[in-house]
Amino acid sequence: QVQLVESGGDLVQPGGSLRLACAASGNIFAIYTMGWYRQAPGKQRELVARITSGGTTNYPDSVKGRFTISRDNAKNTGYLQMNSLKPEDTAVYYCNVEARTVVRGPVYSYWGQGTQVTVSS
Repeated sequence: QVQLVESGGDLVQPGGSLRLACAASGNIFAIYTMGWYRQAPGKQRELVARITSGGTTNYPDSVKGRFTISRDNAKNTGYLQMNSLKPEDTAVYYCNVEARTVVRGPVYSYWGQGTQVTVSS
């Protein structure tokens, strides 16, 4: 099993910045894709950023140029730097990883419990 713990969510004013972290622990053989998703009240969960094990990233247009995803493979930790935050960025942010716990075992998707980001004046 892989456990994910997110941190860094907070209340911030429009135009401000936050850095989220996602620490993975447990029986980890390899982590492949790491991603951040968000879900606002009454809306579906949506992808915010994704990074592969090779460092390739992708973002939706809504956050491109403002958000940056990164990872520290040695620490099994991922980060989401969020700049120029807008009220519409308000949501619960979830970390997701695709990981293998044993050599040649199946790759599973794991989710964190979420961290609240509120952008408001």
